[in-house]
Amino acid sequence: MVNALPVYLPQSFTITDDQFWQLSRTNPELRLERTAKGELLVMPPTVSEGGSHNAEVTTDIVIWNRKTQLGKVFDSSTGFKLPNGATRAPDTAWIANERWDALTTEQRKRFAPICPDFALELASESDDVEALRQKMQEYIENGCRLGWLIIPKAQQAEIYRGDSSAPRVRPPEVLKSPMSLSGENVLPGFVLNLAAIFNAT
Repeated sequence: MVNALPVYLPQSFTITDDQFWQLSRTNPELRLERTAKGELLVMPPTVSEGGSHNAEVTTDIVIWNRKTQLGKVFDSSTGFKLPNGATRAPDTAWIANERWDALTTEQRKRFAPICPDFALELASESDDVEALRQKMQEYIENGCRLGWLIIPKAQQAEIYRGDSSAPRVRPPEVLKSPMSLSGENVLPGFVLNLAAIFNAT
């Protein structure tokens, strides 16, 4: 994810779910998000190196998921409507089968009204890291169980954990130059090797 350009709507103007859906469908070349306050965010294309890292991480999770068949993996072009009304698109997301299967066919064909069980954001050189931290906290507040914010420039990873019985934001665990990250009990048995990402900086 790179710095987003906010598009502010007049105070008296609101954009409905259907209007946001139509806007996204009419402008497929744009990666759009919507905040809980109704602000539109236009996301510029990811820089080449960041896009390569995103693809590698997503591929690793896909390979793990094909073996375990525990859920569904989603790439950075996938939007989810969170319980707070925001529509967000993590760089990589994963949803457990039982939660995904509970959605209707119609819900799956649009921005699914669900917060991923796992969400990852990979900061690029131009990213506003504080904005990404707020986004990670938003995922946890809306029911995400595990989130990773990886900051290659600082060779740092931040682990966000949620309590599924009472979602709340706890201070993230900050790791300096970790060699790997564990999927813990959310992505059981998955380990992400960070060497390629950190060595590229």
